Amino acid sequence: MKNYILACLAVVLLSSCAETLTRGQQYAKLYEEKPVSIVIMPPVNQTNSVEAKDFFYTTMYMPLCEKGYYVYSPYLTMEMFQTESAYDSELFLERDIQIFKKVLGADAAMFTIIKSWDRKPITGMLTAGVEYILRSTSTGETLYHREGLISVDTSLYSGGGGLLGFVVNMAATAINTAMTDKVVAGRKCNAFVLSDMPVGKYSPNYGKDQHLEAGKSYIEAVVR
Repeated sequence: MKNYILACLAVVLLSSCAETLTRGQQYAKLYEEKPVSIVIMPPVNQTNSVEAKDFFYTTMYMPLCEKGYYVYSPYLTMEMFQTESAYDSELFLERDIQIFKKVLGADAAMFTIIKSWDRKPITGMLTAGVEYILRSTSTGETLYHREGLISVDTSLYSGGGGLLGFVVNMAATAINTAMTDKVVAGRKCNAFVLSDMPVGKYSPNYGKDQHLEAGKSYIEAVVR
């Protein structure tokens, strides 16, 4: 019986090890195509927060640039998207997107789907659930896909002060949460989820991260 249990544990351990992939294995198509430039598509907003789409759209630029990619400015492409009826990105999620290669010269298009956006002003907790899909503008293949549920703690509790201090801290937290709602939550979510994305041509680590362990396709985190 003891040997049987040990054998079962060994199988479980081996299975766990087998599930661990490197970035080169998990994102093989991205390494194969080697996209240099990325156009950010307007987010698909599935929440009741109307402003989440526009705020989140502008927070994607820096994280992708820091990853070593040439990224088209959302401010410059937004007007084009609106003119070409491309502001509703859901229409292009599964359609041919070679138009963005022809018009902009972009190698890939980054789609984001905002699935949840829950704000609790009193506790200062913001939770954003976002799915990221990077598609090739040449083949239409998905080069990168990951989803995250990120809770951002924006509380300003300083401790002490009794009941009055608690009320003051609660009010400060509510104001801070309102001010940092979409922008900060978007940046934090991007930073955590895209940390697993292979770097681009303009990164000093370009071509050196294939051996790194790939993260899970779905992650959850609480950050300040």
